[in-house]
Amino acid sequence: MRCRRSICALCLYCLVLSGCADTAGQRNVYIVRPQDTVYSIAWRYGVDFRDLARWNHIGPDFRITIGQTLILTPDAAAPPAERPNPSPSPQHAPPIAPAPMASGLSWTWPTDRTSAPQPVAGGGILLPGSLGQDIRAAASGRVVYSGSGIRAYGNLIIIKHGENLLSAYAHARESLVHEGQEVHLGQVIAHMGEGAPQKPVLYFEIRRNGRPVDPLSFLPQTK
Repeated sequence: MRCRRSICALCLYCLVLSGCADTAGQRNVYIVRPQDTVYSIAWRYGVDFRDLARWNHIGPDFRITIGQTLILTPDAAAPPAERPNPSPSPQHAPPIAPAPMASGLSWTWPTDRTSAPQPVAGGGILLPGSLGQDIRAAASGRVVYSGSGIRAYGNLIIIKHGENLLSAYAHARESLVHEGQEVHLGQVIAHMGEGAPQKPVLYFEIRRNGRPVDPLSFLPQTK
C-alpha cells in the first residue's frame, strides 16, 4: 500500500513538472481561438501584423484557423541556446512621435470632446463623453477587426490605413461596421459605451508597424 502511494505521488509530481515545462515552452506561442484574426492577435501582443504573418508563413489573405499554433516572436521556434537576448516587448515600449504628414492621410477627432483627452501610459488617449455618442473613423481605411475578443478593450474596432498604420476604437456600445468594410474620414462606425470604471468613454489608439504612436500628433489642433 505504501509503495502504491509512493508511485502515485511520484506520477503526480512528474505530471506537475511536465505541465510547468509545457507552460514555459508555450510562452512565445498562441493558440488561435474563435473571433481571432491576424490583426487582433498582433494588436494583443504588440507586434506588427505583417511580422506575425511572416513568422508563421501565413499567406497574403491572412487566413488562420481555430486551434492553429502561432509563434509570437521570430526566435520562438529556435532551440533555447540559439535564441538571442530578449528585448523589451513592443506593447510596453513608450509611444513614439512620428511625422503624420508622411502618411498622406487626413485625420479628424474620433468623437466629440467634452473634456481634454487623457493620455494613457504606453499608448493612446481616453476621450470621455456620453453614452451612445457617435464614434467616427479618424481617417479613411478598411475595418480589419470588429469584436470583443481582446480582453480589457470591450467592443473594439481596428481600422487599417495604408500599409503601416492602424487605429483602434475601444469600449464601443455597438459596432456599425463589419470586417472588410471600407470606411471614410469622419464616418460614424460605432456608438460610445462604458469603460472602466463604468463611465462613457472612448479609448483611441494609433499604431505604426505594431508600435503605439502619439495620436495627438495626428489629430488636428481644433475641430
